[in-house]
Amino acid sequence: MKEYKYTIDGNQYCVAIEEAGETTAKVTVNGTEYNVEWEKPKEEKPVVKVKPVAAKPAAAPAPAAAPAAAPVNGNAIKTPLPGVIIDVKVNVGDTVKKGDTVVVLEAMKMENNINADRDGKVASIAVKKGDTVADGAALIVLE
Repeated sequence: MKEYKYTIDGNQYCVAIEEAGETTAKVTVNGTEYNVEWEKPKEEKPVVKVKPVAAKPAAAPAPAAAPAAAPVNGNAIKTPLPGVIIDVKVNVGDTVKKGDTVVVLEAMKMENNINADRDGKVASIAVKKGDTVADGAALIVLE
């Protein structure tokens, strides 16, 4: 049995979850017992979409591919949780300051602002509105 204490609009609730199945639970709230039922969510596999970076018309294409991979790991602003991209607030070439909102992500039916964790210039954008992203996916790459 798990017990939780919540305060909602100044009211305190003691919630105990006694039995939980895939779509039902036996819950006690402030001493009153409830049988709770919910619909089983459809299983969706998160999809990460990455825009390809146009190759430079240089004689040696191999070196051009290596720098494109490095910034995604080290300079990327990543999503802290899986969700759906609601809005991209920046464009390639924009300068952002630490704390600026760069992407709005819907997760668990809530809109979450994803903010720049440092100052920089937007080098590339790896997502677009409507994309589904996994936890830790690169969203924006800063220079």
